Amino acid sequence: MRVGIGYDVHPLVSGRNLVLGGINIPFDKGLSGHSDADVLTHAIIDALLGAAGLKDIGNQFPPDDPRYKDISSLTLLDEVNELLKTKGLKIGNIDAIVVAQQPKLSSFIDDMRDCLSRTLGIALDKVMVKATTTDGLGFAGRGEGMAAYAVALVEEDIVSFDGRTT
Repeated sequence: MRVGIGYDVHPLVSGRNLVLGGINIPFDKGLSGHSDADVLTHAIIDALLGAAGLKDIGNQFPPDDPRYKDISSLTLLDEVNELLKTKGLKIGNIDAIVVAQQPKLSSFIDDMRDCLSRTLGIALDKVMVKATTTDGLGFAGRGEGMAAYAVALVEEDIVSFDGRTT
């Protein structure tokens, strides 16, 4: 078993959609970034890459590469999942938290978990997403941006003598 941790932060700006965990969240601002700036998915990507012993999201998907301009972070997550498979790794579980003062995210958590688990091809109970505020403290508390943290456990696929993976 291997464990990785991920963290991401993006500023909030007008004129962008707010995307978290692949879900469009109704809000008057969105996150600024080269891709769709989905901080939750980015933190999960970094946690998975770390657990797999691979370089971070910026190395895998350089922000100055035009191929990734406005790309869905779910596409990047799918690519990372394929990288894990080529290394003989499978996802044990993911635990993540979004830090945002606004909007309230509780009614979107189940949709985020469902979207992430479907993208990764893993059971829903292997993906946990939570949200919290900073009680008005710091950049997130002032509504300047959002952050996300994630931890991922990956396991080596074990092939039995009859060729089945366990």
